[in-house]
Amino acid sequence: MKRREFLKISTALGGAAVLPSALLSGCAAPPSPPGSGKVTTTPTICEMCFWKCAGFVHKEDGEPWKVVGNPEDLHSHGRLCTRGTGGLGAFLDPDRLKRPLLRVEHKGKQSFREVSWDEALDYTAERLKRIAIEYGPESLALFSQCVGAQHFRHLARAYGSGSFAQPDYAQCRAAREVGFFLTYGETIGGQERTDMANSRCIVLIGTHIGENLHNEQVRTFTEAVGKGATIITVDPRFSVAASKSKYWLAIRPGTDLALLLAWMHVLVTEGLYDKDYVARYALGFEELAKHVAGHTPEWAYLETGIEPEIIRRTAREMAAQAPATLVHPGRHVAWYGDDTQRVRAVAILNALLGSWGRKGGLYIPEQVELPEYPLPAYPEPKTTWQDAHGGKYPFAYSGVTNELIGQSSGPDARYKAWLVYEANLPVSVPAVTEQIRRAAADLELCVVVDTMPMEVTGYADVVLPECTYVERHDPLRNDPQRRPSLALRVPAFEPQYDTRPGWWIARELGLRLGLEKWFPWKEYREVLDWQLQQVGSSLAEMERIGLKGFPRRNAEYIAPGEDYSFPTPSGKIELYSRQLEEEGFDPMPRYTPPEDTPAGFYRLIYGRMPAHSFGRTTNNPLLFQVMPENCVWVNSLTASDWKLANGTYVRLKNQDGVVSNRVRLRVTERIGPDAVYLVHGFGHRTPRLRLTDEVGASDTELITHIRIDPIMGGTGMRSNFVTFVTEEA
Repeated sequence: MKRREFLKISTALGGAAVLPSALLSGCAAPPSPPGSGKVTTTPTICEMCFWKCAGFVHKEDGEPWKVVGNPEDLHSHGRLCTRGTGGLGAFLDPDRLKRPLLRVEHKGKQSFREVSWDEALDYTAERLKRIAIEYGPESLALFSQCVGAQHFRHLARAYGSGSFAQPDYAQCRAAREVGFFLTYGETIGGQERTDMANSRCIVLIGTHIGENLHNEQVRTFTEAVGKGATIITVDPRFSVAASKSKYWLAIRPGTDLALLLAWMHVLVTEGLYDKDYVARYALGFEELAKHVAGHTPEWAYLETGIEPEIIRRTAREMAAQAPATLVHPGRHVAWYGDDTQRVRAVAILNALLGSWGRKGGLYIPEQVELPEYPLPAYPEPKTTWQDAHGGKYPFAYSGVTNELIGQSSGPDARYKAWLVYEANLPVSVPAVTEQIRRAAADLELCVVVDTMPMEVTGYADVVLPECTYVERHDPLRNDPQRRPSLALRVPAFEPQYDTRPGWWIARELGLRLGLEKWFPWKEYREVLDWQLQQVGSSLAEMERIGLKGFPRRNAEYIAPGEDYSFPTPSGKIELYSRQLEEEGFDPMPRYTPPEDTPAGFYRLIYGRMPAHSFGRTTNNPLLFQVMPENCVWVNSLTASDWKLANGTYVRLKNQDGVVSNRVRLRVTERIGPDAVYLVHGFGHRTPRLRLTDEVGASDTELITHIRIDPIMGGTGMRSNFVTFVTEEA
């Protein structure tokens, strides 16, 4: 076959075309009152976002009815968010992948052909065997997201690969994890150890609680607001959280670190920091005091645009409520390329306030000590993702997606095969469109496992359709949290069409590759039951209750005066990081001003929305009704300058000449005149997603300039600027 072409999965595959109105009406409620028939429930774990709330799928007379939260679950307290309640939309979506697809060529033209599972898996296994012989198993790269990725990482490791990458590593929260790890020896974790329900002061710096709808975060933040906690929101946009705040600091984009250093200056010079906590638990305070001495509020005002008196007043409010003051660590922190250091400043500020391990600050989480199913050791790969980095990013704890993609093309390509699980690389990874095209053309094999015909399927040789989360088992949820618990996902329905669960796909490939000793089970239920029996439960019990709590072994807070050791090299909170210094980096956060905005352009800011999880749910027929498109926020002064009317459509053009789809204008005072704001996840370009294809603008397409964090490889994406294209918009 000639070089791989990008293919869009045809609507002819998997069923006849359906008009959008028909897609929506197919999900309408039955004419009889809901719940009047025979109702059955099945435990589940929501897969609509990474929060993974435990819940129950309700069926009425065997047909899908609703998904509700488990009231015993600390992730949700029984209340699912907008996306969680729309989970059945993924099951009902008529555009979901239905059958395995194989790339074929006829008379010089490439297309996809529906094939049997045996043909698809045999083809994939034969190619992988040949690649292992010719190039070594290390030449397989796995790109994955979501809990089901564990099945395919297991397969890849058994095959002999050591190269794994998750787009959310470099594009989302990894700089936060590294920044806190370098300071405290521990990370924040996926479920975010914030104790907001007990906070008396919460500082949100670029954190959009209420729009990102991380379930427990929203609930505890709301509880804090209800108790009268002081909320300080730092954001160039008047977000939902800003509307609940005592202070909204409309900061100049890119200057957050200047504000953090000025806050430290106030706490140190005015003696407002927690002296006993710092003396007992921290290392490097004298160096920090010297470092922040010149970072006065007057200096920060020139950088941030925030009045010096406001900087002082907010710092004093934090100190007055400490240690029940939380400077929130954030979630998506890949902004400007200095993100590890900026988040290190957040970590240090929390240390000065004495909030780590304290009530109202950041609690100490625990998880269940759950044994792994006994299996042989994996083969040792000759090279891993660390080798792909080429000595860069010394504090990276996972493969950087951009780096692995970049090493997948050309005559000396490190990677000859891709296995992509639920990771829509063209939409989730910025500034790599051309690299993906080159890699896809040069790869010996590209296999995509997904539930939906996302853009990445257009680069595949083989598309393997996974059934949705309400149709499959997956690994137990065992997240560190306030009280340890295990949650189970049980299939509520048989797999629809010709789809299969991820565990089955991984096992069948493993058997065809001769990896039987790593896949000794016939059903994944065997793995789950064995693990549960090791902790005093069973699959039968969990299929009834869905979630089981376990007692804590240790306290969730550091006791006053406790002789507590941190898991850092020094055993202390490291305000001054010798680990960074030894690798040639600044041992304390150093501010670098952002680049100036080009004339006639505006900094592109992007974010989340309550109705969708990035771009994965915009075609969901239930959630589409809640939010069918995104819009671009434009300040009223900017709109006046351009003669732009609210509700009309424009296109955005970035500094490199890339032009977006049409996007609706939202003219508002809630953003400054130097920036525009766009919700992420829209602007798909694949006709098989019939509700969302070409709807709205894609921020990813407009992010063509990224700044790489040299400490851990994060991709700073807020160094892009856009202007307006109004003609023929």
